[in-house]
Order: sequence, then structure tokens, then C-alpha cells
Amino acid sequence: MRQSKLFTRTKKEAPADEVSRNAELLARGGFIHKEMSGVYSFLPLGLRVLKNIENIIREEMNKTGAQELFMSSFQPKENWEKTGRWSAMTDLFKVSDSSGREVALGPTHEEIIVPILKNYVSSYKDLPVAVYQIQNKFRMELRAKSGLLRGREFLMKDLYSFHASQEDFENYYEIMKGAYRSVYERAGIGHLTYLTFASGGTFSKYSHEFQTITPAGEDTIYLDEDSGIAVNKEVLGGDVLDQLGLKKEKMVEHRAIEVGNIFDLKTKYSAPFNLVFTDEKGEKQPVLMGCYGIGLGRLMGTIVEVLSDDKGIIWPESVAPYRVHLLSLGEGEILREAEKVYEKLRAGGLEVLFDDRAGVSAGEKFADADLLGMPYRAVISERSMKEGGIEIKKRNQEKGEVMPLGKLVEILNA
Repeated sequence: MRQSKLFTRTKKEAPADEVSRNAELLARGGFIHKEMSGVYSFLPLGLRVLKNIENIIREEMNKTGAQELFMSSFQPKENWEKTGRWSAMTDLFKVSDSSGREVALGPTHEEIIVPILKNYVSSYKDLPVAVYQIQNKFRMELRAKSGLLRGREFLMKDLYSFHASQEDFENYYEIMKGAYRSVYERAGIGHLTYLTFASGGTFSKYSHEFQTITPAGEDTIYLDEDSGIAVNKEVLGGDVLDQLGLKKEKMVEHRAIEVGNIFDLKTKYSAPFNLVFTDEKGEKQPVLMGCYGIGLGRLMGTIVEVLSDDKGIIWPESVAPYRVHLLSLGEGEILREAEKVYEKLRAGGLEVLFDDRAGVSAGEKFADADLLGMPYRAVISERSMKEGGIEIKKRNQEKGEVMPLGKLVEILNA
């Protein structure tokens, strides 16, 4: 992509109404555009990041045997009345048409997926089933803040599993723990993300959250650094610690961002819709359920919060919009050489953002490269050409190294 053709532009100043680091940097870099509180549009660079995150999640969910589908955002009022959430869920968007008919604007999809499964599950032979989608969700969030970390409209992966036995559910639940860990490792924040015990609400003793440690976090967790086990502040108590084999004096308090959660739903949503199966003895049994969520925008915002410096974003290679940011610092022969390098890198299958802008100083180009945060910065300048190559520097390194194109390609393809 030629930066001269990119319709977005970087900004030196952060928007006045943004206070979170992720929103400031993403807005300044032209990754996102704020429409209203808690609602953002993703611009070309931001969408590329979001799609890379989506692909990581999809690959890891597919490895668990889950099947992808896509469910409706409009959800029947009757379904929500069956579960009791039409009146109980305070952040549910309720939409009326001109005839006065009301529907829910989906914040989650238990009320849709369970009736769908009733059409296909009748015997123990039909189980287990795991399905997921990646889709926009809507919640009447009155405290929308912190940029992409807390929104009213957001992209989410929600997966639902259906089981004939508690043992089968628990086996899949452990598989999903591993899948989530892989997502965060691949997204570049695995070293800061911990499985955290949290309240399970009305239907389970515990749920599990995945919390990423950062001063920008809204949650407080207590971490046992030896075991890597964390407990959310809301469930911290002597009985909980005893059950987990933890000692309070060894727990370290941290601020953290919740980047995913997994729940044992038991029959909370299958029972209202009478989702049952016939077991091997011919008897009717309730279907057991689990649910597993990851907010893609929230994960993107978390990456920015924890992987950035005073100059800008430091994208992990796995989610970066482009692998290389190629800068041409001059006209004439320098620009012609940069054009050749750009075409050769692209021909080699590498994703390159090419800063070919004329009339922009070297200082501005360097500042923009730091702000946008591509993993590698490659510079063609008078100095680099005299030294016989291209100056290459990782975003998180202080100094670069001049090398021939062949060695650059070798490094990037490693």
C-alpha cells in the first residue's frame, strides 16, 4: 500500500474527548474513527488489524472442532421472555418497528442458538456440538469509556458448546482454556495474560476470565506468581483461596483488562427452551451448555495499551496491518531505488506500507512510522545507498542496521 494513496492521515494531537491510551493512539494513527461514545468505525489500517485478530481466533476455534455460523442481530422478544432476560437484563437494547412490535438487538446469542439446536439435537448421538460466530454485539452501556475497551457496539466471538454429560463438558472446557491461551500468545500478550477465577453468577460456582495485566485495567486481580493462578477481587476470600490451594500473603495485586471469559452454563438456557436429548436408556435428559467469549476490539485495544511507548504503537507481527513500513527519504535516484525495493518485497509476498509521500520531511516520516507501529521499518536514504543497502530496524529497537535487500528478505521470511 502506498501511503500517498491512503486516504487517512496521522494527527499530532489526540482527540480532546479521548483519555485512554488505546483510543488516543488508534485515533491519531487513523486506525479508528469515533462516531459517538462507545461506538467506533474501523478505518483501513484498523480493519486490517481487526481481521488479523479475527483470523487468529477463527483458527484456534476451528482447532477445537467448533463450527462457524452467523446468527441474526434481531432477536425475538418471546425468546428473551422465556429466559427472563427481557426484563432482567438492564443493558438490553429493545427496538420497536412502526407497528410497535419489539425485538432485542443482540448483546449475546443464547436466546437464538438454543432454539436453533432444538431442530437438530434429539439423541445422545447428536452430541457434543460446538458452534461459534464472530459478529457485532450491542449493549446499552451507560459507562462507555476507555476507547475500545468498553463499547456499546463491538465485534465479539461467542462460542456455545452442548453436551450430554458433565464429564464431556469439562473435557471441552479444558480444551477451550488451551485455545484461549493460544489466542493471547499469538496476539503478543500471552506473557501478561492470566487465567483468573471469578464469580460464576447464579449458575456456577466459578467462571474463568482471562485478564491482561496493565495499569490501564478496570479490574483488580490477585496473582500467585509461582502458580500463575489469579483471582478476581470480587471472589477473593479465605474459602476460595483454600479451595485453590493459595495463600493470601503470596498474592500480588494488579490492575488488569478482561480480554475473554468462559462459563459453565449448565441448563440455564437449555431448560427454558426444553432442549433435551434421549440417552442410551431411552430417557430424556437436559442438554448441558458452556459459553466462551472474546471481544475483538477489546483485544485490539488491550494490545495497544500494553505494547506501546511514548512514540506510538508497537504491533506484534501477527496482528500488524503491514509487516514492513518502507520509507523513502528523498527524490530522484533514492525514490527510484525505494520503488524497486517496494516491488521486490511485494513480489515476495510481504505486506508493505510504502511511505512514498513527496514534500514530507524525514522527521515527519520517522514520527509517523513510530506512531503507526509496523514491526519493521526499512529506510532508503542517501546514507543507506552509500553504504550499499537498506536501513532496517525493528519497532522496539533503538538502532537500525544497513543491509542488502537479499538479507532483508531473508530476515523477513524467517
